[in-house]
Amino acid sequence: MSDPFTCTVIQSALTAAADEMFAVLKKAAMSPIIYEVLDVGTGITDADGALVSSGAGIPTFVGVLDKAVTRLVALHPDATIRPGDIFITNDPSYGGVTHLNDVVVAMPVFAQGRRIAWTASIAHWNDVGGTTPGSMATGVTEIFQEGLRLPAVKLFDRGRRIEPVFEIIAANSRLADFVRGDLWAQVAACRRAEARIRLLAERHGVETFRRALADLFDEGEARSLAGLEGLPAGRYTIEEEQDDGALWRAAIEIAADRFVVDLSGNPAQRPAPYNTSRDGAVISAQMIFKALADPSLFANAGSFRPLTVITDPGTVFHATGTAPHGYYFETRIRLYDMLWQCLARAMPERLPAGHFASICGTVIAGTHPDTGRRYTMVEPQMGGWGATATRDGLDAMYSASHGETFNCPVEICEARYGLEVAHKRLVDTDRGGGRHRGGHGLSTVYRPRATAVLSAGYSRNRVPVWGSAGGSEGGRNGIAVGHADGSSDAYSFVSGLTVGPGDSIEITTATGGGWGEPET
Repeated sequence: MSDPFTCTVIQSALTAAADEMFAVLKKAAMSPIIYEVLDVGTGITDADGALVSSGAGIPTFVGVLDKAVTRLVALHPDATIRPGDIFITNDPSYGGVTHLNDVVVAMPVFAQGRRIAWTASIAHWNDVGGTTPGSMATGVTEIFQEGLRLPAVKLFDRGRRIEPVFEIIAANSRLADFVRGDLWAQVAACRRAEARIRLLAERHGVETFRRALADLFDEGEARSLAGLEGLPAGRYTIEEEQDDGALWRAAIEIAADRFVVDLSGNPAQRPAPYNTSRDGAVISAQMIFKALADPSLFANAGSFRPLTVITDPGTVFHATGTAPHGYYFETRIRLYDMLWQCLARAMPERLPAGHFASICGTVIAGTHPDTGRRYTMVEPQMGGWGATATRDGLDAMYSASHGETFNCPVEICEARYGLEVAHKRLVDTDRGGGRHRGGHGLSTVYRPRATAVLSAGYSRNRVPVWGSAGGSEGGRNGIAVGHADGSSDAYSFVSGLTVGPGDSIEITTATGGGWGEPET
C-alpha cells in the first residue's frame, strides 16, 4: 500500500487526463457524429492494457479501449513499441472489437525509459469504403465487403508520421477530408493525455505511479464485491425470440464473489453483418454487471474481476474468421437488453421495464444540393425508456448503450446535409401502459432535397418491448420511405436504397414497457 494521499492525486489526475482527451476530440473533430452526437470514447490503460480511467462518451466504446490495447500489446513485441509511436486499428480480429467504422487510435506512454500506460480513443468515422456510402451495408457476407481494414498498424513511428498509412486511409473513404480531420483529432487527444501522464509519473516516480494503479484496481474490485453482496444469489435463465425468429438464450449466476454470464448454446454466426465479437459480448455483460454491482462513474479493470463471461467460438456472440460485423451494435444492444430482462424478472422492484433497445442507426448519404459537397449523415435515434416501480419511463432518450450522447440539432443537420427535417415529435400511443407507463418514442421525418442513399438498421421491429411486473408491452421500432403518391415501403434493415427529393424518410421509435398492473 502506497501513500493514500499521493495515490488519490495520481488517480484523480488520470481521470482528468481522460476527460481532457474527450474535450480535445470533441473540439477538434470535423464530423457532427463526433462533435455533436459524441459517438466516441476516451480512456487510459496501464502498460498492458488494463483499463485505468475513462472520459465521457458511449459506455460500450470505453469498454472497447482496454481490449484494443491488450490486443495491440499481444501483436507487437515490447521492443517494437517506442516513445512517440501511435497505432491505429478498426478490425475486430486486431483489437477493433466493433465494426470497421469505429476506429481506435492508441499511444504508449513512457517515463524514465519504461512503458507505464496507454492513451486511447475510439470514434465513429462516417465512411471507410465498402459497398455503400457510410460503409454500413446489409447485403454483405464477409468483412472484406465492409470497407478498409486497419490491422493494428503503426500510424506514427517514434513521432514521425507514416505517410503511406495516411494515404491508404484517405484513398479508401468517400469523405477523405472528414476522415483526415477526425483522425488528427484522435491523434491530438492521445498526445495531450500522453504528455499529462508522462509528467505525472516523472513528478511522483514510476514505482509510485504503478502502485497507485494497483491500489486503484483493488478498490474497483472491492466496490464490485460489496455490490454483489446486495444482489440475490442464484442462477437465472432466459430464452428470447428475436425479430428474425432466432432463439437467443443466457444464464446468469450470482454469488457473493462472482457474477457469471453464460452465453453458450446460441445460434451460429451468420454470413451477414449481424455478428459481434467475443469482446463485444463481454462489454454487454460488463454493462449489466456494472449497473447492478456499482452503478457509479468509478470503473477500471478491477471493477470487472468478479465477472466471468462464457461464449462459444463461431456463434453470433463470438464471431470468428471473416464474419462481417457492420450492424454488430444491434446484436450487442439486444444481448444487453436480454440480460437486463433476465434479471428484471428476478428483481422487478430494482430494474425498469424494457426500453426501445435499438441503436436505430440511420445513414443518409448524398451530395449537398447547395454546396455540391458530398456528405454522410450518421444518426442514432432516440426512443422510450421503460417504467420503474416508482415512476413512468423517460421520453425520447438515447439507448442504454449510449450514455452521455446527444442528438444532432436540426439546424446543423439541415445546414451540413441539405436535408429538411419535417418534424420531431413524441409518438402518441396507448402502448406501454401499467401502474407506471413507458416513456414515449419519437417520430422523425427527413426529406432529402436531392437524391440520397439510405442505410439503416432497426431491431425490435417485430417483437415489441417487454413490460415488467404485469405492465403492458411497449412499441416497436421502424423506418419507412414515403412517396409522393401516398404509398410507403417499410424496412428493418436496408442499405444502398435510393431516396429521391420527393420522398420522405419516416422514423418511429418504440415506446418503453409499462411496469406493474394498472391500479383500479
